Amino acid sequence: MGEQRFGEFVLVRRHGDGGAGHVAELVLDRPKAMNAVSTEMARSIAAACAGLGGDRSVRVVVVTSTHERAFCVGADLKERNSLSDAELVRQRPVARGAYTGVLELPVPTIAAVHGFALGGGFELALACDLIVADRTAVVGLPEVSVGVIPGGGGTQLLPRRVGAARAAELIYTARRVEAAEARELGLVDQVVEEGRDREEALGLAGRIAGNSPVGLRAAKRALRLGQGLDLRAGLEVEDAAWRAVAFSGDRAEGVAAFNEKRAPRWPGE
Repeated sequence: MGEQRFGEFVLVRRHGDGGAGHVAELVLDRPKAMNAVSTEMARSIAAACAGLGGDRSVRVVVVTSTHERAFCVGADLKERNSLSDAELVRQRPVARGAYTGVLELPVPTIAAVHGFALGGGFELALACDLIVADRTAVVGLPEVSVGVIPGGGGTQLLPRRVGAARAAELIYTARRVEAAEARELGLVDQVVEEGRDREEALGLAGRIAGNSPVGLRAAKRALRLGQGLDLRAGLEVEDAAWRAVAFSGDRAEGVAAFNEKRAPRWPGE
């Protein structure tokens, strides 16, 4: 298992088990501030995602936290309070870069959430394809209660998950939602025993990583690009993604392995 640090607050770990090193863990590691996203931390998240996105050996990314009681409490409001209007304008693209960095990862992504995932913290989870939460998880987008709106993708990602009216209620009330209700509403995908979110998310990642890397990237591309399109246009997106994999080495190996009743050895191209 290799480790690489991006700045002071972000760590990337590569896992060998369950995915032959193909599972990358993006660790939020600012425990003294419950992973509040400062300008420096945002820059580090974006840099880590750029590195992961360009690494063809990565098949799945899991976003985790080192803090016992929080995944991430959102933007660093102490830092935000010290910024002038001009500084806030300059900081905005840096902050956006963290959320779009996670959102635009070309491989399947899973957030492992426990404790507080609020505001920008929940938006980092929403930027992932799947969210595994433990029973202590509390999620929400409380931005209107402090005079702003969700700015890390929340107004766009939440309705795509739960529908427009449900998202409106959650954003307008700024309320916090505990794990059981969050699962009921579709805010998270799976609720596990306390303290097992990371383990379960890494296990799921390992199972996903056993599949074709070419297939996984193409499937994610089709899923993401097809969102919001009418059915006919969406099927054209799917067809283009299918054509991209149909003549790949992975497809040839997958068919051969199936016929020979053995595990595939994906060439990844």
